[in-house]
Amino acid sequence: MTVRIRSSRHLRIAAHTELISLIVMLANLFTVHLKPISSLMGPTHGCAYLFVVIATCRLKQAPAAVKVLALVPGAGGLLALRRLDRGDSARAQAEEVIPS
Repeated sequence: MTVRIRSSRHLRIAAHTELISLIVMLANLFTVHLKPISSLMGPTHGCAYLFVVIATCRLKQAPAAVKVLALVPGAGGLLALRRLDRGDSARAQAEEVIPS
């Protein structure tokens, strides 16, 4: 019996929020640099980052490499999700192979 690792919907939302908030902060920094945008996006990015790291570490079946990828600021959540999904598809393909 194999255990499938399924990333939660909340982890996906937080990973996308983390990346989008970083893009908005950098765009704001290199263009108009409005203080209200910085004061809103900074905490949003920080909370999304922490949520991604904690949620990934709580996945007991997640390999250590996935947990380390989640620590990368900005894109770590999406990288971890990609690795989790790739692991699921690799396991599914391995199950479909009929031994000769």
